[in-house]
Amino acid sequence: MTRTTWVRLALLALIIVVISVGFAYRDQLSVQLLQQRLDDLGMFAPLVFMAAYAVATVAFLPGLIFTIAGGVLFGPVFGTFYSLTGATIGATLAFLVARYLASDWVAARTAGRLDRLITGVEREGWRFVAFTRLVPVFPFNLLNYALGLTKIPLLHYVLASYICMLPGAFAYTWIGHAGAETVAGGRSGINAVLIAIGLLAAVIFLPRLVRRIKQDPTADHEQKPKGEH
Repeated sequence: MTRTTWVRLALLALIIVVISVGFAYRDQLSVQLLQQRLDDLGMFAPLVFMAAYAVATVAFLPGLIFTIAGGVLFGPVFGTFYSLTGATIGATLAFLVARYLASDWVAARTAGRLDRLITGVEREGWRFVAFTRLVPVFPFNLLNYALGLTKIPLLHYVLASYICMLPGAFAYTWIGHAGAETVAGGRSGINAVLIAIGLLAAVIFLPRLVRRIKQDPTADHEQKPKGEH
């Protein structure tokens, strides 16, 4: 085998180990655990947090825990930036793994959903990625891998993902921030909780609004007979 083949096999083996470890420790992951691990890292905490979030995304771990932890540890602004950046890096790594290393494995696990994704990308391009980030049509972690098997350009995928994941990232980061403020006590905690409730309501309503504005691009479209308008 060539050196390139050995490198690909080694990377694929590493990804399999990461995913296996992720599933093994999935139930132990919590906001409190992340806070304990990152509290003593000082200036390196943001970098470690983003790297951990990226690895967690590849390993099918729930990103919501990381996003809420980002609000607790870093506040609403920096927490959003770090969470969103870590999630996007992880989503990009999963995309590249599917495109260049494990296409057969991903295709087998996406089954019939892959045809819908390919059709959606061919019809909508980057707008399809934006739609699936705003409306949870597919599970987030699986979607990252599945989109790697489509023809969407990497840059379009990254930009659409980063921008359209922002509303949800900010809302759930704020929820973490509100929880920390509530524990600290004071008027600011009450205000933070009220804002968190409003943001959560907006995030829940946003997919419905997007669906109303734009028809689901993953749905099958029946062609009209010729001459029908």
